[in-house]
Amino acid sequence: MSSSPLLTELIEALRCLPGVGGKSAQRMAFHLLERERERGLKLASVLQQAMQKIGHCTRCRNFSETTVCAICASSSRDRHVLCVVESPTDLAAIEQATGYRGQYFVLMGRLSPLDGLGPEELGLGLLTERLAEGEVEELILATNPTVEGEATAHYLAQLARAAGIRPTRLAHGVPLGGELEYVDRGTLAHAFGSRQSID
Repeated sequence: MSSSPLLTELIEALRCLPGVGGKSAQRMAFHLLERERERGLKLASVLQQAMQKIGHCTRCRNFSETTVCAICASSSRDRHVLCVVESPTDLAAIEQATGYRGQYFVLMGRLSPLDGLGPEELGLGLLTERLAEGEVEELILATNPTVEGEATAHYLAQLARAAGIRPTRLAHGVPLGGELEYVDRGTLAHAFGSRQSID
């Protein structure tokens, strides 16, 4: 127990980060207070600004400070190919590991009725509208190879076919039950380059 209620509150606040338990949060708090006060203030300032100013792109649902993100606004991206991913971390992994130059749609999750995530929560109404615009010719289904990810891919393939768009799925090579953000770059690049049509 700390004699400082504010220190206790700081430690508890740091525990909201993934993989940070009580000991790690305490170590971070002490480190900031003992050695990095100036950087801690900068962190607090940037964190506050990010929480207030970063929203979602109205076209792809990725994180963005503007109404339409830089990828969607870029004239150099191929508007005929749309890659659907579960999260912004998956989008970042594809951008870093492949030469993909199309556009994206970020679900912010995957179909999971037990968790209350259905088509509406994943923005599939917006995706359907985007497919109906007539620009997209191929819908790349880059959901994670988990049970929920596969179910989501199957649902998305049906949406694509109904709109007259060819659905493709990332090739095998990404481990079953794995998460895209943890797959090494070579495996992800190979899987992305070897995607196949879904029959």
